[in-house]
Amino acid sequence: MTKKTSLAKVLPVLFGFFIMGFVDVVGISTSYVQKDFQLSDSIANLLPMMVFLWFAVFSVPTGMLMNKIGRKNTVLLSMVVTFIAMLVPLVAYDYVVVLVAFALLGIGNTILQVSLNPLVSNVVSQDQLTSRLTLGQFLKAIASFLGPIIAGFAAVSLGSWKMLFPVFAGITLLSSLWLLLTPIPRDERVEETTSFGEAFGLLKDKTILLLFLGILFVVGVDVGMNMATPKFLMARTGLPLEEAGLGTSLYFAARTAGALIGAILLAKFNAMKFFKISMVVAIGAMVVLIFSQGAVMIFAMVAVIGFALANIFSIIFSMALQKRPERGNEISGLMIMGVAGGAVLPPVMGIASDAIGQVGGLLVLLVAMGYLMATSILVKINK
Repeated sequence: MTKKTSLAKVLPVLFGFFIMGFVDVVGISTSYVQKDFQLSDSIANLLPMMVFLWFAVFSVPTGMLMNKIGRKNTVLLSMVVTFIAMLVPLVAYDYVVVLVAFALLGIGNTILQVSLNPLVSNVVSQDQLTSRLTLGQFLKAIASFLGPIIAGFAAVSLGSWKMLFPVFAGITLLSSLWLLLTPIPRDERVEETTSFGEAFGLLKDKTILLLFLGILFVVGVDVGMNMATPKFLMARTGLPLEEAGLGTSLYFAARTAGALIGAILLAKFNAMKFFKISMVVAIGAMVVLIFSQGAVMIFAMVAVIGFALANIFSIIFSMALQKRPERGNEISGLMIMGVAGGAVLPPVMGIASDAIGQVGGLLVLLVAMGYLMATSILVKINK
């Protein structure tokens, strides 16, 4: 009976990770918005910037808010903001309105990412926490994988790709109601508050700075691949957007598989060696991708890159915690701020793509991967 009660509390919390994955729809949405309004790459790529910019702005304030209203209420607040974001494009549809919608999506996702992980610890024991968080990331990856498929289906069968928004809105509403009606134990509301000064002060440590930039670049590469894949496929193979968008789904499917396999391998192999090998594979696949012409080879290299990068975020995050375990809260907040990397690389990619074509965007990603490779070599963590 206890197990059933525990499961009844765990499931609505874990389902929040599925809602977290909605943020990745910005990749395929950028392609559709660019097509609808005939935008240049540099202008279209402002969309992901509007999503991920808020991770730099709201991460620490969300932690402070969570101390006052509790973890569950903070997660519920994030879902309300996400629900509103999904309704905005249905009320009106132009470029400015879409920017507003994705800004709200970014704010909601920031609040959700900061608050949902701690909430999991309220409903599971410490020895189960890692496995449950891994399961949550798996659910997030499923949502990321389904986004482009739903968008393509909506465009072909429902008359408009925008019909994915009411689908996501409905799922968000059901998730929030499920969580609202679920009693969550041990919702501690008083914890030590992390200030901006304390968080940024950690960057004086060169290792922490390297790892913070590592988070920034790995998220930037992830978002960049999400956006660049459909455009590169259309440019090289002439596929229509509805079919080219499947490249993004393939990328996230490969990431999902990589995360599951990585969780097993990392229990047996050294994380630093795993980091180096993963980056060698990812860089090699990116070089091949840049020179690829056929759809099959492009799809294959996109999958390899997604598979190779699947565990880099978690490796860097854990390395940062190992470096300064006594400042775990501040480290966590700082690393989540690094998710703003999703707002940094896409505009640079857009400028490069406008200048020399879609290869320009991929070259920006290659440089970012080079930094990650350097990080895997330079950072030394003494356990």
